[in-house]
Amino acid sequence: MHLLKEKVIFLTGGSRGIGLECAVKYAEEGAKIAIVSNDQLSIDRAISVLGDQHLGICADVSNAEDIKTAIKNTISKYGKIDVIHNNAGIAHPSKAVHETEDDEWKNLFDVNVKGIYHTTKFGLEALIQSQGCIINTSSLVAEIGQDNHAAYSATKGAVNALTKSMALDYAKYKIRVNAVAPAGVWTEMLEEWGKEQEDIGGVKDYLDGIHALGYCPNGDVVADACVFLASDKARFITGVIMPVSGGAELGYKKINQLETL
Repeated sequence: MHLLKEKVIFLTGGSRGIGLECAVKYAEEGAKIAIVSNDQLSIDRAISVLGDQHLGICADVSNAEDIKTAIKNTISKYGKIDVIHNNAGIAHPSKAVHETEDDEWKNLFDVNVKGIYHTTKFGLEALIQSQGCIINTSSLVAEIGQDNHAAYSATKGAVNALTKSMALDYAKYKIRVNAVAPAGVWTEMLEEWGKEQEDIGGVKDYLDGIHALGYCPNGDVVADACVFLASDKARFITGVIMPVSGGAELGYKKINQLETL
């Protein structure tokens, strides 16, 4: 049985990384996906993987008119939207607050937070009609912080707060709003970052070690959680920030055979 049969999913940042993993899983479960990205080349690659029954839209989530048009085009093609998955996000620059420039700060919030505002503003009516749901891709750093990623962590904290408030606001329409919060996940971006480090093996050991389950996963683990949240199996779950973190937030663990105190 396909968990998402006949559902239409509007997925931002869906052309690579965790987003593409989600798109693949959504398609496997019977959904039609409108992939939104600001990179046409990666959209074309994603559609070649998924099949031309899915829709690729080149748009900037921080641009209101882009998203208004993208929502309109999705409804025009499929007749409805059942799920809005706000996955588009950026993590750079890697800086402390006082080192972050105004334009860098603004760009992070425009993509990671204002993007959710735009998809909700222009997609809410469709979700009311379908009694659909919203999924936001957050991060564990929203709860525990991260050195040299102050602005990024702040955007994800905002995503968590938005998720809970939106869940309350839209419950009267039977719209559920949840978020997933990964820790480390192997994506193209993370792999590129790892290759830039002096000790590549050490990077892998570090990323494996921060997860209590002992390894840094691929994006499919996040995608599986998103399939669940998008499905009727999660019909009574809303306002939840679901960790998909392998226990990274649970506390101290043994490092190099020494007990951390």
